Amino acid sequence: MFWILALVLVVFFLASAIKILREYERGVIFRLGRVIKTKGPGLIILIPIIDKMVKVSLRLVTMDVPPQDVITRDNVSVKVNAVIYFRVMDPTKATIEVENFLFATSQLAQTTLRSVCGQVELDELLAEREKINTQLQTILDKHTDPWGIKVTTVEVKHIDLPQEMQRAMAKQAEAERERRAKVINAEGEFQAAARLTEAAAIIAAHPEALQLRYLQTLREISSEGNSTTLFPIPIDLLKVFMKKD
Repeated sequence: MFWILALVLVVFFLASAIKILREYERGVIFRLGRVIKTKGPGLIILIPIIDKMVKVSLRLVTMDVPPQDVITRDNVSVKVNAVIYFRVMDPTKATIEVENFLFATSQLAQTTLRSVCGQVELDELLAEREKINTQLQTILDKHTDPWGIKVTTVEVKHIDLPQEMQRAMAKQAEAERERRAKVINAEGEFQAAARLTEAAAIIAAHPEALQLRYLQTLREISSEGNSTTLFPIPIDLLKVFMKKD
């Protein structure tokens, strides 16, 4: 009976004393409530009852920021959500400086997203998303640095606009497309008129160019295989056959 009890104690001691940490894990060791060091990865030996270990993962964390109601600087109400990427750089700080760094980072990201998006106008929020992402990343990284956390990337995922705003923007885009089409059409007509003016000036200076163009037109008409062809003959072509009085 004694040997069985001793074997149970040994198994319990080994289970409490020996820990194995993966490559991406670190263990913050507390001895009688005080942090002594951070260990890992690999085999860790603890003193049962006296030592306590808190595991911390060093892998990159991807966290969704729930949609936030935001009123932009030009008083437009939108819903904005984002995603943040961060990792623990100092396991000791992430354990002792903040109670739950995942929850704290999530709450900080939500408030920062509302604050930053509320300081810009809707057009800037839609057109300069990269600038907004950089600003969010800078602010979050500054506030999480005392926790031993590095925010690497922040991306605004989706901006949900009210229906009436979507309709107004669609009308604006359609009007802009029509304006561009009219400008392009007018530019084309202007260039065509300019070319015709140049051609008229050349023909006025060189009348024989008109006759050459007329002959080329006749050749093009005859090559089309029409059954009936009308040949308009300018009077100028007949002047050479007309006798002078």
